[in-house]
Amino acid sequence: MNLDTLYSELTLKTQAKLALVVLDGLGDVATNAQNRMTPLEAARTPNLDALVAAGCAQGRMIPVAPGITPGSGPGHLALFGYDPLEYQVGRGVIEALGLGVELQAGDVAARANFCTLDERGIVTDRRAGRIDTAVCERLCARLRERVTRVGDAEVIIQAGKGHRFVVVFRGKGLEGPLTDADPHREGLPIPAAKPVSAKSARQKKTAELVAEFYRQALPVLAGESPANGFLMRGIAHQPAIPQFIERYQLRAACLAVYPMYKGLAQLVGMTKLEGPQTIAEQFERYLAEYERFDFFFIHYKYPDMHGEDGNFEAKRRAIEEFDAALPILLRKKPDVLAITGDHSTPCAVRGHSWHPQPVLLHSPYTGTDKLERFTETGANLGSLGVFEAKYLLRLMQANARMFDKFGA
Repeated sequence: MNLDTLYSELTLKTQAKLALVVLDGLGDVATNAQNRMTPLEAARTPNLDALVAAGCAQGRMIPVAPGITPGSGPGHLALFGYDPLEYQVGRGVIEALGLGVELQAGDVAARANFCTLDERGIVTDRRAGRIDTAVCERLCARLRERVTRVGDAEVIIQAGKGHRFVVVFRGKGLEGPLTDADPHREGLPIPAAKPVSAKSARQKKTAELVAEFYRQALPVLAGESPANGFLMRGIAHQPAIPQFIERYQLRAACLAVYPMYKGLAQLVGMTKLEGPQTIAEQFERYLAEYERFDFFFIHYKYPDMHGEDGNFEAKRRAIEEFDAALPILLRKKPDVLAITGDHSTPCAVRGHSWHPQPVLLHSPYTGTDKLERFTETGANLGSLGVFEAKYLLRLMQANARMFDKFGA
């Protein structure tokens, strides 16, 4: 018997409410340059402190494996209880779903973003100066008008936020994944997307279609400034994945702002609750929807953004903004509440990292670790220890008394 089968056989249906609150990129490392503190440690968090004082367990989580730096996709799939090594999902698929594109079997999706190219085709700015969403929508409309098909495949283009958009190829005999058409740094040309498997005729065909799309689309952007080019990555097809309600017997809802996280939630069968833009609005919507759902995934992006910019103070302020809104959520405290990140984004690294992220778990049954605050230092001492993120949902279920006893 495998572990998932065991969990399924032990699962009991209860009336419990569970909430997973993700501060994207929450984890950090203390350095001498930052007075040996992390943004979480430096932040004023009276409401988190009160939650800790009321009793909770803390620990650290490994998103994928020791030393592996995760993308947001694997990081969140692990939080949802899916082994990210078993369920590998291309970022293009996630973005497309998040933007409301209804993918069909055999569709290949790519996450794209506008960039700036010099006269030699060298990438000088991977994000085209972070153009406004309105500019992105205008450029995507031009591309949709001029490039409707490549080869025997239909092309679907959908604008996202800022410089981001998605491209979906719909036709017969297509398959991912492909390598990225993105050099991942400035100073290099756009590389060709290539099959990950040299033996796959479907991947080869898809790579040829991507190349043809570039041949047709780049001239459409000629003369634009700064967005006269684009990069594509996460080029993959939609995989089969067990649905959340079947796996956990929980009706799940997602409150997220950015398309990628809504796409991840939709991929596993969560209901997207659209509209709220701030963390306070997300918590208010949680209150309004409290009776409809058993499980809430609430995503807060800004710690990750500021960590990637290396902006310690902005990341600290983002955590304080979250803390100020937390009492709204606690007006209807869920039976089980987990607060964590999908990965660490240390300011010193200016990007995702392999450092385990801190996690706080609160329920009537967690007991107390007798700590004063929720911080990386405190989490190192907590009773949860260091564990793989894919088990967090199972620990939440256990604290919701959703498992029968195993064995006599």
